[in-house]
Amino acid sequence: MDLFFESLPFLIGLAFVYSFLELRRWRRDRKRPTILIDGSNVMHWRDNTPALEPVVELVARLQAAGFRAGVVFDANAGYKLGGRYQDDAVLARRIGLPTAQVLVVPKGQPADPTLLAAAQDMGARIVSNDRFRDWTEAFPDQLSPGKVIRGGYRNGALWLDLD
Repeated sequence: MDLFFESLPFLIGLAFVYSFLELRRWRRDRKRPTILIDGSNVMHWRDNTPALEPVVELVARLQAAGFRAGVVFDANAGYKLGGRYQDDAVLARRIGLPTAQVLVVPKGQPADPTLLAAAQDMGARIVSNDRFRDWTEAFPDQLSPGKVIRGGYRNGALWLDLD
């Protein structure tokens, strides 16, 4: 018991340092421009077969380019990827992102308006090959040229039209 009380100040100090470093990382990360990913669209980019690997690769590419990535999925994404429902936390863990950066919209709700509204609120661009034609009237600014980034795979390599 004495060993515990002797090491308690060290443990509290360690926790403080860790919290301080996490806060600095979080603040630094928030300064990076955000790009939201239409996860339900991107997961079909390779061979039109649902897979999480294109999303993971895209997140890594965006982070390497200095962006903060967020992903929005339809409620049925987990069923398409693994035959069962998968929530934000499960998909975030599989992608390697904090849960706060992944959203699975509720069942019966389309992801497109949620994705477009979030991008509009955050001043973010979107990565998707969706044209969002059903939402042009509600989100004209978000669908203006340069706001939606196209991408896919060519000869097995990920490409993005970031310019």
